[in-house]
Amino acid sequence: MGTKTYDPAEVIVTFFGVPITGFADGEFVTITPSSERFTKTVGADGLVSRVKSNDNTHEVTITLVKTSLSNDYLSGILAADRFGNAGKGTLQIVNLGGTTLFAWEEAWIRQPPDVSEDKTITDKAWVFDTGQATIESYGGNI
Repeated sequence: MGTKTYDPAEVIVTFFGVPITGFADGEFVTITPSSERFTKTVGADGLVSRVKSNDNTHEVTITLVKTSLSNDYLSGILAADRFGNAGKGTLQIVNLGGTTLFAWEEAWIRQPPDVSEDKTITDKAWVFDTGQATIESYGGNI
């Protein structure tokens, strides 16, 4: 068992095949399943049953610093979607130093970031919804 190393610079995010850059300090990518994978029911006599959900969609939040040029790129995609329904595309997140990998053929910006002006560099959190994941690996680092 050797020492493992995590390098945040090895986390690559692409939307429509274009790399997203300028991530915020701290937590910069969050992937949350939309549904529980299984729902448990316990009957009056103690019989345990479960129902499998076939919902393999996610909410993805990508947090960028205010000065990131990717904010302009995502703003353009949001406008294309709002005015021409052209904002649905592939989203991929991969950790090159590990085995975490997610891919969705369909993802779109659900929520643009809140806007705040400050005397410091603030963050912008972009919220995406996805279709069904085509690749989903909750891996570790190598």
